[in-house]
Order: sequence, then C-alpha cells, then structure tokens
Amino acid sequence: MEKENFNIVLVHPQIPNNTGNIGRLCVGSQSKLHLVKPLGFEITDTRVKRAGLDYWGDLDLSYYDNFEALLQSVPDLSRMFFFTTRTQSAYYDVNFKKGDWLVFGRESDGLPPEIVEHFSKQCVKIPFPGKVRSFNLSNAVSIALGEGLRQFR
Repeated sequence: MEKENFNIVLVHPQIPNNTGNIGRLCVGSQSKLHLVKPLGFEITDTRVKRAGLDYWGDLDLSYYDNFEALLQSVPDLSRMFFFTTRTQSAYYDVNFKKGDWLVFGRESDGLPPEIVEHFSKQCVKIPFPGKVRSFNLSNAVSIALGEGLRQFR
C-alpha cells in the first residue's frame, strides 16, 4: 500500500463483531487498523473473522501493549483525532490528510478520561440530533472514514 488513507485506532475494544466490521472497513478504505490492548476478546475469535469476512487476511493490522506504545509509533501527534462525546468540536470541521490517526475508545465507555483530557484540543465528536448517547463503534468509524474519504475526492 502506498500511503494508507487513515490509521484507525481502537483503544481497548470489547466486542469482536465491531472489530471485525472495522477491519473490513479498513481494507475497503485502504486504511490501517491499530489495536491497543487489552482487548475484550481473543483476536482468533470466530466472531471477529466472521464480521471481517474473507477480507481479514488483507488487513494491515498492528497491536500495542498499551496506549504509550501506540504514541511512540505515531510520527506526528498533531495528526491524531480522538472521537468522544465529551467535546464540542465536530469531526466535519477537521481538514483530514492522508495518514491521519482516528482514535476511538471501547464500546461501553469510550476513551479513557486521561486521554481525552491530555488531547482535549484534538477531540472531536459526531454530532447528531436524536435521543441517543452515542453511535455503535463500527458505525462511528464508518461515519468518520466516509467524511475523510469524501474530503480526499
């Protein structure tokens, strides 16, 4: 792959089906998937691979033992965007560039508060008018990827 469109980061994902779906999104969008441990499942879980279909073998995938290890692999921390409901900035106000890092937290409670606090100026949300607290993780990733790819057209 030349330069990936995006680096998708899942911090402590819990649901194997979501990770599988996101893996498939990464293959389809020519993006790389980064998983920060601990994971709430074994990566060999059949639900991960079932959701990823037969694309799992094509996935560019990296693992990190913790968030600090991930940060050491990021060449430009200013190009990381942290998706959270705990901010006022909207994701569609970001001018995405190829290779940007889109960071998402676990399904039950999102990104750890210390990450949101440390990177508060880089936090964005997906605003929506309806009466729900948040989107499903794989839906949120697809919304973010869709906007990024739209900007690259």
